[in-house]
Amino acid sequence: MNNHPFRGALDAFLEAWKNSSIRELESFFSTDYQAREVRDGDIVDFGYEESIEGWKQGFDFVKEHPAEWEIREVSVIPLKEDEMMAILSATIVIDGKPMQTCNLFFDTFKKQNQWKLIRSYIEAGVMREVK
Repeated sequence: MNNHPFRGALDAFLEAWKNSSIRELESFFSTDYQAREVRDGDIVDFGYEESIEGWKQGFDFVKEHPAEWEIREVSVIPLKEDEMMAILSATIVIDGKPMQTCNLFFDTFKKQNQWKLIRSYIEAGVMREVK
């Protein structure tokens, strides 16, 4: 996986996320992006526009508070020759204290002209693994 062309794209995606840069992160999303989020048993399906708006709100929150992202790469799995899944755990750290829950992202990227995020399944409000 270290020499795989996807690695550079995933690292750039994670860097944009950690920097709360909506402009950079948005460039990774396919305009055909589809997602499903499960929170407290409620299922919400959404697409590109709603996702970008959600990321903007999250990034604004992080910027308005003395906060930062804690993102952990759980696994990267090849799905097809031109598709990769990144399983990521993310939470927000405020004043040096991580939130008690995290979101678990199953993000599927497809190689088009560049690697684009095409779909996500998100388990929100998951108990965070304590290290």
